[in-house]
Amino acid sequence: MKKILFFPHLQMQSGHHQAAEALMDLIQQRYPEAEVKKIDLLSETNKLLERVITTGYLQWIKFAPRLYSKTYKKLYFSQEPIDEQYIWHQPLFLHKLKRMLKEEQPDLIFCTHSLPSCMLSKLKLSGQCQVPVVNVYTDFFVHDYWGHRGIDAHFLPTLEAKEQLAKDPNVPGKLMVTGIPVHRKITRPDSKTGLRQKPRKPVILLAGGNSGLGCPSRMLQELDEAADFQFVVLCGHNERLYQKINSWNLPHIRPLTYVTSREEMNALYEAADAMVTKPGGVTVSEALRKRIPMFIHSALPGQEEMNLESLIPKGLVKQLVPGQSLVDQLKETLTDEQQMESWNNAMDVYAAELTTQTDEQILKVIEELLAPAEEKVHNKATSLKRKSVTAT
Repeated sequence: MKKILFFPHLQMQSGHHQAAEALMDLIQQRYPEAEVKKIDLLSETNKLLERVITTGYLQWIKFAPRLYSKTYKKLYFSQEPIDEQYIWHQPLFLHKLKRMLKEEQPDLIFCTHSLPSCMLSKLKLSGQCQVPVVNVYTDFFVHDYWGHRGIDAHFLPTLEAKEQLAKDPNVPGKLMVTGIPVHRKITRPDSKTGLRQKPRKPVILLAGGNSGLGCPSRMLQELDEAADFQFVVLCGHNERLYQKINSWNLPHIRPLTYVTSREEMNALYEAADAMVTKPGGVTVSEALRKRIPMFIHSALPGQEEMNLESLIPKGLVKQLVPGQSLVDQLKETLTDEQQMESWNNAMDVYAAELTTQTDEQILKVIEELLAPAEEKVHNKATSLKRKSVTAT
């Protein structure tokens, strides 16, 4: 029986967990007998440290966003591979990780966060880990904290990210532009559509209040007079936001608490004509799969800022202009045929960049990584033999 480990980061729900769960579901569907397990290296090493970091992160981006942004860019874009550097917390995590690998005896490992990837890269380079490791990137860029050397495969978000890693001769693994993994229950549409032409008010999904961070209050205040649209506000775990909107009792505004069902989320996407959100990696990737026009109302410092810098040049999202009416900006864009055609073309270009587009293609890569070592050696020898015959 195969055993596959997934390493996200922190206990709070995030894109790291959602990407891991998307791949876990895919694997369990194909290999029902396999043991698939998700582990947070940080909390397994020190639960108190994990709680402190989680709380500190949320407070930092809330009260000192500019400082967080500056610190993030300085730490994660060091121009020197992190797996070559000594890090103060390295011995703590390496010791725990070595014990974990000995106890779990996995056949394959996926990292959806840079911390376990960096640590596993060090173990691979020192010969202390023989297990195939896959990096699964959950943002639209690749920073320097990821472990690259010794990693066997990379599920990359964009063609630019692939080109970035391909320039480094120390990155030996397979480079595949898969996009950020999306759960199979978020289905692909049958046909391309721009603004859905239906005999009703356009439906706008409004997201970004999941943690009570990043959803501008001035934008919410506009909604009560925006009766030309039907708004579905995804409040997540923000109970205060949900109660506030629910108390308005307005027929064109529907607040929802955290949506746990992916089938329900898929249905919401199906009904939506556009989405107003923050540039989180998985959220944007789900909307791209559903071909929903996206308007960005704000971005958290660090990852989301960097995502926005990657997405805007591609024409995949439109950043709302602060101080201007949300309703006017929605109307102006969604009724402009030229802008909608440009949006659809941008989504076509992005889709064409994905070299691994279907679940079957991803499963084929996983199947190759799970193949017994002796089979891999045989296949490699056969391949070399064929090349030799062709050359002569």
